[in-house]
Amino acid sequence: MTIRLLLADDQELVRQALCALLALEDDFEVVASVGRGDEVAAAAREHRPDVALLDIEMPGLDGLAAAAVLAAQVPDCRVVMLTTFGRAGYLRRAMEAGAAGFVVKDAPADVLADAIRRVRAGERVVDPALAVATLAAGESPLTARERDVLITARTGATVAEIAARLYLSEGTVRNYVSAAITKTGARNRVEAVRIADERGWL
Repeated sequence: MTIRLLLADDQELVRQALCALLALEDDFEVVASVGRGDEVAAAAREHRPDVALLDIEMPGLDGLAAAAVLAAQVPDCRVVMLTTFGRAGYLRRAMEAGAAGFVVKDAPADVLADAIRRVRAGERVVDPALAVATLAAGESPLTARERDVLITARTGATVAEIAARLYLSEGTVRNYVSAAITKTGARNRVEAVRIADERGWL
């Protein structure tokens, strides 16, 4: 039985390489390929893939958000997150978004092919080392608003700019930043952003 695939990655060369690689498998057919997260759902509705391979970092909508949209709009399509970022927090968020698999991009080709087949068969497939790291790291201590503030701060925005973008008062932003600094064990806002980002909490 042929497994119909959708690929979503903002890097054209990576996308083309994945298409070529997967085309070598007799039971795979790439039916759609997109470069933005906000194009994933429409492509899935049109082409009805069995499995979608989604990169995490994409313009328009990140892969985690795109996975959640797919789970709601095209529930028959199983999702495998395929990413350079093997971070514990990303794995937890991917599973919460409805992803059935999580494979890092430097995995061997046969591991990716096996993951696709197993996910199509109804299994969950996760890189073992990443699963252990996720259990060890625990859940993100950040609230949704603290996360929003740090994501906005990651762009280099000032407190006033963060407040304007998130429709909050500057005092409230400072409180969220202070809480995030405490929870991440950071010394300042920049370090809090770095730590949270490295742990996949943003």
